[in-house]
Amino acid sequence: MVHRWAPPALGIVACMLVASTATSQATDQRLERSHRRGVLAQNQPNPFSSQTTIPFNVGDPDCAAGRQQHVVTLRIYNILSQIVAVAALADSASSDQSNAAAPTRALSNLSLACGAYVARWDGKHSPDGRDAAPGIYMYQLVVDGHPAGMRKMLLKR
Repeated sequence: MVHRWAPPALGIVACMLVASTATSQATDQRLERSHRRGVLAQNQPNPFSSQTTIPFNVGDPDCAAGRQQHVVTLRIYNILSQIVAVAALADSASSDQSNAAAPTRALSNLSLACGAYVARWDGKHSPDGRDAAPGIYMYQLVVDGHPAGMRKMLLKR
């Protein structure tokens, strides 16, 4: 019995090279589309002990501010991928320290126009208000139902 391995093997290598090129092009296109929806920046300060701010952009740079609306959600996850909290949009009214009772808007399916925003997280669980445990947390920006970025932060007490 005679086996001829060389010709089929060369065909497989060529197919793998073509497939990996197509995969990298698809990844680049997905990354470009996600940047058109929004960009998530690193939280400040990191690590933090009581409160952190999370800057993010909605829409692409060509988007005229106020003309397009996007549905935005910013969730905070623990290391087990469980939702711990939803960040709050930092308004001028809620960032004023003298007005501690100012209402905050949770970034959960919130309609926002194109532009730059800042979210806040006070290191507490959303449902019951108890302090979150020290450790690594992930936060994810979702714009119009599509992930636009995910980053990690460190909570220390």
